Amino acid sequence: MTVKIGVIGTGMIGRDHARRIQNVLAGAEIVALSDVNPDGAKAVQSDIAPAAKIYATGEDLIAAPEVDAVLVTSWGATHEQYVLASIAAGKPCFCEKPLATTAEGAKRIVDAEVAHGTRLVQVGFMRRYDAGYRLLKQVVDSQIGAPLMVHAAHRNPTVPEQYITPMAIHDTLIHEIDVFRWLLDDDYVSAQVVFPRRSGHAHAKVADPQIVLLETKKGIRIDVEVFVNCRYGYDIQCQVVGEEGLANLPEPMSIVTRKDAKLQNAIMTDWKDRFIDSYDVELKDFIEAASRGTASGPSSWDGFVAAITSDACVEAQEKSGQIVPITLPETPALYR
Repeated sequence: MTVKIGVIGTGMIGRDHARRIQNVLAGAEIVALSDVNPDGAKAVQSDIAPAAKIYATGEDLIAAPEVDAVLVTSWGATHEQYVLASIAAGKPCFCEKPLATTAEGAKRIVDAEVAHGTRLVQVGFMRRYDAGYRLLKQVVDSQIGAPLMVHAAHRNPTVPEQYITPMAIHDTLIHEIDVFRWLLDDDYVSAQVVFPRRSGHAHAKVADPQIVLLETKKGIRIDVEVFVNCRYGYDIQCQVVGEEGLANLPEPMSIVTRKDAKLQNAIMTDWKDRFIDSYDVELKDFIEAASRGTASGPSSWDGFVAAITSDACVEAQEKSGQIVPITLPETPALYR
């Protein structure tokens, strides 16, 4: 079966996902496109999916009889309405993060999916599909004993002027928030944010760097350095310390050179390059599940928990140094 997919939002990530589905992956094709900027949809139609039909609205695309499954890659504030419409239509839906811009919105999606009775939503937390993180999880689950601590860093070379302090949580840390729950098979109970000396490269609207401290139900302590003006490259670090040993996230493969009296290797500067392979794997997972009329991978519940945790971390930013509790409702049976 070839899954016929409609893409809502044809900007950078939407265009790239459309390219993957149309030209790289098997089992699916792009049959419909929609964007608030019609020229963007026409460009993707022209360059990638010439047979795709362009719809005026996302809702029209979701309702189209030729569409089996939906990719939501539009502006974050629109995600909730399109995911809810996809659930109402009974169509599997891949939604880039955030699932919704508020925890309340994510909860409405969870409630709708639970009422439907079948998983239909996959959230675009691609790190779970990264080969390095998967190797790390194998070791954490089997070789280093019970995890005690996690030391991590999310570093970006620079950010634009419109990047403000809360975005260090909602746009940057959000990936760590999800992948640590998956890596440790645990949930959070508290958050704290402290601010070291401010970088001279940080513009006036962002406090940079930040250190986010999380505690889990099992008592694991996590510290994450978020440094979005580090200058030297895009650098993701993660070390898990267990009772019997420790494990580090592998570095991306690169060539080590000896030249000009230096031993060195290149560091990536673009997040899209760092996780390019994981995007292929996550969409392959979505296509395989959609062919069965369902979804797998990161769920609406994962998106909801990430939203609750993000809100707590932003509150902790505003209460610098104070510990903010994180309270989660009981996990519905659909997601256990």
